[in-house]
Amino acid sequence: MLIKILGTGCAKCQRLEQLTREVVAEQGMDASIEHVRDMKEIMAYPITTTPALVIDEEVAVFGRMPSKDEIAGWLKQA
Repeated sequence: MLIKILGTGCAKCQRLEQLTREVVAEQGMDASIEHVRDMKEIMAYPITTTPALVIDEEVAVFGRMPSKDEIAGWLKQA
């Protein structure tokens, strides 16, 4: 599973990455996590605001901070 955090490095983007890493570790999932900070790469996704969470190239959420439970649910479905 490939997980991408889209964001330039703001506090919310960093928090989303931290929460995602915690969920992956707690669930014992086999996943690769990338933090995409390049605006050209971010603009390639159908989002209007950051932070965004992308799971296997599908945008799960953008523009808000999801809960750990929401992140866990999306990762389990992937």
